[in-house]
Amino acid sequence: MNSSKHSHNPPASGNEFEHEPVPAHRRHSLLSVTLVWIGFPLVVTGGFLGSQLTNALGFSTALITIVIGNLILFGYVGAQSAVAARTGRSFSLLSRGVFGPNAARLVSGFLSTLVVGWFAVQTGLAGQGLHDMLGWSATLSSLVTGVLFTALTMMGVRALSVVGAISVPFFLLMGIAAVAITLSQHDWASITSFAGSPDASALSIGIGITMVISLFIDSGTLTADFTRWAKNPRHALIATASAFPLANGISMILGAIVTAAGTASDGNFAAVVAGQAGWLVPIAAAFFVVNCASVTMHCLYNAATGWSEIAGRRFRVMTILFGTIGTVAAAAGVWDLLIEWLSLLGIVVPGIGGVIIAHFWRNGLTLEPNPRAAMGGWGAAIVAATAANVWAAQLSVAVVAMVAGFVAHWLLDVASVSRTADTQLGTDS
Repeated sequence: MNSSKHSHNPPASGNEFEHEPVPAHRRHSLLSVTLVWIGFPLVVTGGFLGSQLTNALGFSTALITIVIGNLILFGYVGAQSAVAARTGRSFSLLSRGVFGPNAARLVSGFLSTLVVGWFAVQTGLAGQGLHDMLGWSATLSSLVTGVLFTALTMMGVRALSVVGAISVPFFLLMGIAAVAITLSQHDWASITSFAGSPDASALSIGIGITMVISLFIDSGTLTADFTRWAKNPRHALIATASAFPLANGISMILGAIVTAAGTASDGNFAAVVAGQAGWLVPIAAAFFVVNCASVTMHCLYNAATGWSEIAGRRFRVMTILFGTIGTVAAAAGVWDLLIEWLSLLGIVVPGIGGVIIAHFWRNGLTLEPNPRAAMGGWGAAIVAATAANVWAAQLSVAVVAMVAGFVAHWLLDVASVSRTADTQLGTDS
């Protein structure tokens, strides 16, 4: 499956196995792999999205939307995670066995570039958070935190586990404190009865589900970069479940609670804690940076892993390159484009995972690509999702894309195998 171009390149310093499968004896413990995934979606960005959904749909409907979206993410990410654990292959290596070497470079490069956008969004968010809480320059803060996040990512997947081990308890303590403060000022009945803001733009449940899915659809599709380190599929599925629905759901629900109560209209529960006393402000600021670090490091890890395999370069070189690009973009303020970013991801990305799931469901762990069926499935998914977005906006375009990619690839793969068999039969006769 690997071309000579890739198989003769040495692995990166620290050996992140971006050019080859992770061997069984180098796999990580269940705790380590779980910390990598749970520390990723347990972030303030989820609180912001939970707030937007609550303002638009009301608390109860937003809660239903969050649960459904995260359960769909578990099925989508979990199916790909199990394959990654069985093969030990990164997304880029797996995609070569589905799309073929040439098309895989396009698909892997596309996703590995998209996550640089997320790195920029979260780095800019960290800079803005430091500006809002401490009065520091947002631009300078973005540059400094971007350099810090890049340096940490260069340490490899182990660094993701360490940051996760710090970020998760920090997040939970801040979240519990915010809820306790909120409930001391508002009763639970008034929170659950919140019907939404009259000024919020109307959303359907389907659009809300797409927003939930889109928040992690890119790195969720790239899950193999993380779960290839798992010792077996069961560990990979447990790690996935820790992220979806658990961590992602918790972060969104926290944002929904403080928004419905009116203690933080934007879902920033860290601000609820910081507002109680001056000495809590630097603690909240530190939490914000650590939390953003968890997201940015995962995204940059995805980008560097994918592009290292594509370009045949070392992991650390790609980390520095894309960390620099993302940091500059963050300082330029791209994080303001979050909603537009989610809309794009919901249409374009889910079909890729649908195709990959269909391939391995139909063919087992066979790494024999059918490029026409794979690219045709992805193309059909984009067309179907775009059509749904234009003519049936109340539906979840992300789900439409997943299903369309799965079905189209399956049918195209069956048809191509049938044609091959018919051709072979004619030749033999």
